Amino acid sequence: MSRQITSPVIKEEDEETKEVVQEKEEGTKEVVQQKEEEASHPYAFHVSGPRNLTNLNWRDLISSSWKDANYKRTVIACFIQAVYLVELDRQEKRSEENALAPKWWIPFKYKLTQTLIDERDGSIFGAILEWDRAAAMADLVLMRPSGAPKAVLALRGTLLKSPTMRRDIEDDLRFLAWESLKGSVRFKVALEVLKSVSDTYGSSNVCIAGHSLGAGFALQVGKALAKEGIYVETHLFNPPSVSVAMSLRNIGEKAELVWKRLRSMLPSSSSVEEGEGIGNGGEKSVSVGLKSWIPRLSSFKNGGFGVGKWVPHLYVNNSDYICCSYTDPECFSEEKNDGDKENVCPTNGHGQGQVAAKLFVVTKEKQKFHEAHALEQWWSSDAQLQQANSKLISRQLKSLYTTTNSVSSQVMQGTTLPR
Repeated sequence: MSRQITSPVIKEEDEETKEVVQEKEEGTKEVVQQKEEEASHPYAFHVSGPRNLTNLNWRDLISSSWKDANYKRTVIACFIQAVYLVELDRQEKRSEENALAPKWWIPFKYKLTQTLIDERDGSIFGAILEWDRAAAMADLVLMRPSGAPKAVLALRGTLLKSPTMRRDIEDDLRFLAWESLKGSVRFKVALEVLKSVSDTYGSSNVCIAGHSLGAGFALQVGKALAKEGIYVETHLFNPPSVSVAMSLRNIGEKAELVWKRLRSMLPSSSSVEEGEGIGNGGEKSVSVGLKSWIPRLSSFKNGGFGVGKWVPHLYVNNSDYICCSYTDPECFSEEKNDGDKENVCPTNGHGQGQVAAKLFVVTKEKQKFHEAHALEQWWSSDAQLQQANSKLISRQLKSLYTTTNSVSSQVMQGTTLPR
């Protein structure tokens, strides 16, 4: 009988081959598992993104989808969701292949060009998304559709994850205490980036948007630029509306109103005061008044004073206690004469009665807070909105117009400057 002898070298080669095959199979299984997890992830675009959304194509050159307010609101909300996911992808160390965020801007022919980083914890709180001409050309969209911005600055809100939660809540408390976010490093970064992008593309081709805390930053950054004469399209989803400072100011305004009413009941001494102003003292007050007005006359060279040029869009839900004060008729009530001028700039000879902001409110019945504050509702196919008035947003934007407008009104009436 013949006897087979197996070489030990051949056995080693067989074992190595088996190990290689096994490693390949395990690697394939991991890739398949990652793809399955990505496909079923609750934040995947095809899972929780907008439904029945038409992709951009050559027809948009004739009739742009971006001119549809619902489409624009949907896309911009998706861009903000992308910023949340850019930070989550960073925290969970996802690679470019399995990252969730890109799926939220690629369908709209945009690309990520810059991220805004909080130097305190390294977290990403905003991003610049720009029109992707190459991707558009691949789908025969030869030029940017009318109404589509060249660049969008999107700012996320509070993310309750340990790596960034501390700094997010710190800014939440900053707004709650002072109704201002100007002391935050994020305000400074966002303002500088938006200025730079506006210089590059022109303010009319740029948009800023935010959700929750991000909407608070977007409002104050947009307002800061408007004061400099730079008007950027602004979209605010569930912006914060409640603060201790606002409550105290509201109490102060009510107390002042009560005092004015009481004072109006007392005997007037105005005739005596007017008499004291006649003579040398009156001449002196006129000259002082003239000197104080000279520097302010230079501000009149901009005829429209910017009234109505910056009109932010606010999207709120009455069931969301964070932003519901925007629809509260008792919130920071103005005097009786202004009661029918909500959402309207202070009136004067320039831009009388122009809208200061556009407020859209969800018309659904009472909802739970997590649903009412969710960003997802703004791209929902059944979202029904109605336009409303808000005394709060008019008060927040009042400083944009009152200084120059009151000066202009008084000069036109000839009641302030000496003749």
